[in-house]
Amino acid sequence: MAETKKYTTIHYHSYLELDKVLNAQTLRSAELETPAHEEMLFIITHQAYELWFKQIIHELGSVHQMFQNDNVDEKNIGTAIGRLERVEEILKLLIQQIGIMETMTPLDFLDFRAYLFPASGFQSFQFRVVEAMLGLPEKNRLTYNNHHYASVFPDDQKEILENIYKNGTFFDAIESWLERIPFLKFGDFNFLKHYELAVKRMIEKEQAAIKSSEYLSDKNKQMRLRMLGDTDTYFQSVLNKEAHDKMRESGELRLSYKATVAALFIKLYRDEPILQLPYQLLVNLTDIDELLTTWRYRHAQMVMRMLGKKVGTGGSSGHAYLHQTAVQHHIFTDLHNISTLLIPRSELPALPKELKEQLGFSFTQQ
Repeated sequence: MAETKKYTTIHYHSYLELDKVLNAQTLRSAELETPAHEEMLFIITHQAYELWFKQIIHELGSVHQMFQNDNVDEKNIGTAIGRLERVEEILKLLIQQIGIMETMTPLDFLDFRAYLFPASGFQSFQFRVVEAMLGLPEKNRLTYNNHHYASVFPDDQKEILENIYKNGTFFDAIESWLERIPFLKFGDFNFLKHYELAVKRMIEKEQAAIKSSEYLSDKNKQMRLRMLGDTDTYFQSVLNKEAHDKMRESGELRLSYKATVAALFIKLYRDEPILQLPYQLLVNLTDIDELLTTWRYRHAQMVMRMLGKKVGTGGSSGHAYLHQTAVQHHIFTDLHNISTLLIPRSELPALPKELKEQLGFSFTQQ
């Protein structure tokens, strides 16, 4: 029988290995005998980012593991939501840290910036792991100086990134989970058929309201009717599998047809007790995507404030590159766009009594 390791007391300082942490700030400017006061802030802020990235990876890895089985234990969804909400709070903190960095003036930064070449935030391996774990499509990534984004990393780190995509990302796991959601067909009830009729009624009402308006000019009426027609076309992405598949092939959509219909059902009937946690999970994913976009945008704005149009230390176009990542590097866009497909509660198809009981918490006292 293996002997249990004895518990020993430990001190705060040694537990946190503060000797290592607090001696990990080596100022390049001091080494080159031109010490710059602001370099300490620059180093500590970026080290804090890397520590928080490590925590995000820890949380995402645990949640991803919960969704890798064909049958997701419903008890785990609440835990997953809690951990994703923790990721959200960390991302909010990372956005706030940019404000701390901005207490350093552009002239302060120039006191030591020349010593950083060719180091760059682009070389943050952990941030690339976060993006890959969540499921940022490789084809959507911007190139770095016309090279693959992973070209700045050693072979072992490139292999880790490749394996994340090869073994399936969090996006893939959530898509598979959504595809397994039941309730879309229940006895004689077919959600999509009833939804299609409701959409048709809603659009006809809106068309009639536009045409009968006394306040719109003929030109404005035509414009609004045309916009309504564009919305109707988007509805076809969920009402027509063939249309949806074509939009996936062209890159307009990413989420599978079955997963999209399931996400729509969850968002429309989110008030039903059993769907409340799945709904919150989808909200968490879009919140994380939005917070990452906010962080990228704030980062780009900070760089513009500090450097203007200067080239980045790693050789990128600086602000222009960072701004484009905020525009292009999205992960859960299809979940955001489900809002296009929502209809008012007053138009929602009524669920059969038996299905409502399945979606609720029914208890019959004997």
